[in-house]
Amino acid sequence: MTVSSQEVGEPLEGSDVRLPVAQLVADPAPLGLAAFAMTTFALSLYNANIWPAAVFPALALALVYGGFAQLLAGMWEFVRKNTFGTLAFTSYGAFWISYYVFVHFLAPGIKVGADLNAAAGVFLLGWTIFTFYMMIASMRVSGAVLAVFVALTVTFVLLTIGAFNANSTLTHAGGWVGLLTAALAWYASAAGLINETFKRAIVPVFPLAPKNPA
Repeated sequence: MTVSSQEVGEPLEGSDVRLPVAQLVADPAPLGLAAFAMTTFALSLYNANIWPAAVFPALALALVYGGFAQLLAGMWEFVRKNTFGTLAFTSYGAFWISYYVFVHFLAPGIKVGADLNAAAGVFLLGWTIFTFYMMIASMRVSGAVLAVFVALTVTFVLLTIGAFNANSTLTHAGGWVGLLTAALAWYASAAGLINETFKRAIVPVFPLAPKNPA
């Protein structure tokens, strides 16, 4: 069944139908999700020890695509009055920029060993807590987004414990789950893009909130 452009399933919308809003702008969610997915993919290749050299493109992506582009997506979500999207994209854009700052500028000056492990652990722990309550909120968004946040929460838990204990096995496990997270985020991004382009819900995002009244 063909639906109107106002009824296209979007990954960050709680239902298939959304009320008209003034000065509607293009959906920034596919951009934010794609930026998050690609950067997570590159870093997870490094964390999983599949391609250690992937850390270099990961840092570049963290600053430009995962960081700056995702931050812009968060700002555009303000215009769409989407609190969840605003907080998610702005925060994870800031996460990637702060990750670049930590690795590129701060970590080299920290004593290798327990101090560096603790510093990385504290950094990841904060993002684990944040991701956990974002996961709870995502239960009213869509199944596609919920899957991203469940996988991301597990990723952060594994990476946090791995960092505090200098446990490479847990870090590698976090890398593998991070690859799953990236794949899920790419799916949600593709769904938003394809559904918007074709003006109908082709790729399901599995809305979890009741439909808005017509």
